[in-house]
This record gives sequence, C-alpha cells and structure tokens, in this order.
Amino acid sequence: MRLSVYFNVHLVSDSTGETLNAVMRAATAQFERVQALEHNYYLVRSEKQLARVMREIEGAPGLVWYTLADEELRASLEAQCRAAGIPTLPVLDPAVHMLSRHLGIVASERVAGQHSLNQEYFDRIEAVDFALRHDDGQNVEGLKQADVVLVGVSRTSKTPTCVYLANRGIRAGNIPLVPGLAPPPTLMELKRPMVVGLKISAERLVQIRRQRLMSLREDQDTDYADEEAVRSEVTQANRLFQRMKWPVIDVSRRSVEETAAAILNKLNERRPI
Repeated sequence: MRLSVYFNVHLVSDSTGETLNAVMRAATAQFERVQALEHNYYLVRSEKQLARVMREIEGAPGLVWYTLADEELRASLEAQCRAAGIPTLPVLDPAVHMLSRHLGIVASERVAGQHSLNQEYFDRIEAVDFALRHDDGQNVEGLKQADVVLVGVSRTSKTPTCVYLANRGIRAGNIPLVPGLAPPPTLMELKRPMVVGLKISAERLVQIRRQRLMSLREDQDTDYADEEAVRSEVTQANRLFQRMKWPVIDVSRRSVEETAAAILNKLNERRPI
C-alpha cells in the first residue's frame, strides 16, 4: 500500500480565506493518499504582515496559493517566493481574466469584493479580528467579551476552528493547555462565553504531532510527540474539562467544519428561545 504524501501549502488572503480553503481542499481531494499541511494567513493587507508571512513560508517550504487584490503586495509576494524557489498560484486570476474578456470590462482591485458591505459583513470582519487578537492565549482578559472560548492541548485545531467560527460572525478565542503550566485564572472564572473543551485521542494526537514535526524537519524524539507524554497530557486535559463541567467535543476524527458546526449547535442550544 502506497504511503500517504504530505505537503505544505500556504494560503495567503487579504480577506477571510474561504475561497482559498475551498479551492485547495477540492483540488487535494482529487489525489488519493495526499494530505495538505495547511498554513493559513488571513487579512494580509500590508508589507509588514507580508514579511511575517514570508518568514513562515520560508520556514516550511511548499506551495503558495493566494488571493491578493493589491498589485504591490502581489508583486512583492511573487518576487520573494520566486527568489526562494517557491511556486505560487493566484487562485482567482483565471476566472477573473475570463470574465473580463467575456464582458469587456476591466476588473476592479477591490479587496473582498464578493462580500456585500452590510452589517453582517462588518460583524464577520470584527469577529475575525477578535479571533486573531485572542488566539493562542493572547489578551486573556478580553475573552470575557467572547461568544465561545476553545480550550485544548496543542494541535487540536483551535485556531482554524476559531477563524471558521469568526466567518460565521462568532467571536471566538482559544487558550492552549500547556504541560506543567496552570490555565490562566481568568479562564476558570469566565461566565458569559461558553467554554468548550476540545478532546482528542492520544493515538491521533501523536500521529498529528509527528506529521507536524516531519513537515518542519524537526527531531521527533521529544515529549511533544512521545506516546507516554502525550497520553498524560490528554488525560490531564480531560480531567480539567470534567472538573470544570465544560461541554466537550471530540476532534479526533472531525474536520474543522464539523467541529465548528458542533459548536454552533451548542451555542444555539444555549441561547434562550
């Protein structure tokens, strides 16, 4: 049986990244035993943000797919990737160019032009900004204003799930559970937001972490991917969830979309009729 093939794909967007994610996953699904290691960069709209993205890309070379309306940013990304020998793909260009030729109209360079500028749109943008500002344990005090807070060990898809929820207008933040470190006191005292524990099997987590280390070309002989250490880490997390009586979702075999859907259902159940 042929082994699975893993590759890095960097998705760079000046908007929410929904288009990039949909196209990349649809394309990858056409190949058997191929797994994309996604690196997502949302709301990239300045050279400073692009510089941070390039550091990430150069640290884990692969493919770069992007949707950037700003011509200067596009040119900068293309030039830097070309110099590093990294292939790029402007995902929307073929469709936009065909429409332009067919209609005889020059396309605008409007960022996120597919989104109508109504209140729902601005709510989503605010939620995405909230998710980015409260990612991975940042600005813990601000989590009091969240709709939902995700808690889990490393590699339980907390960040992509928060961003996915944000694209539905949900203000989501997340806090990682780190071995040897107590959760921040603010987390234990949260009342308004719904706190959700993301549970995962030790076997699945070891597999995910080893794949991650492999993609980064790092030593796999560490506690991060050690079976016994991971099992202990997962057990401690599950005990915390039980003690705090937080709702729990098992993400062992769930996609980000499925996890987000389960969270949305729990939020709807919680809201008064």
